[in-house]
Amino acid sequence: MVRPALRRDVVAVLRNSFRVSERWACSAMGFHRSAQRYRSRRDPQVELRIRLRDLAAVRVRYGYRRLHVLLRREGWLVNHKRVHRLYTEEGLSIRTKLPRRKRAWRYRQGRPEAAAPNEI
Repeated sequence: MVRPALRRDVVAVLRNSFRVSERWACSAMGFHRSAQRYRSRRDPQVELRIRLRDLAAVRVRYGYRRLHVLLRREGWLVNHKRVHRLYTEEGLSIRTKLPRRKRAWRYRQGRPEAAAPNEI
């Protein structure tokens, strides 16, 4: 399944490279012209995106659910589905922690190996 935004880009490339009409480019690719001309009227919610990015930068180990709770405490009237959508659109994700047992090898590389007990 191809997203409508990507379809619009494909039609634009066809129109520019082959110098054809929108109607021809859409019919050649099998796209509907109504989807080609659609412009979203949705509010971009720039302030909420900025606040969500700031919270995610400060609290690295929090996911969208916990950030939603923090936003609600600050007074934002937003539901969890919108927070999840903005969270993924901004490319945010929880940074994974390396377990302690897998970090020890980093410190062992520079040290000399221990002498065997019978060599002392």
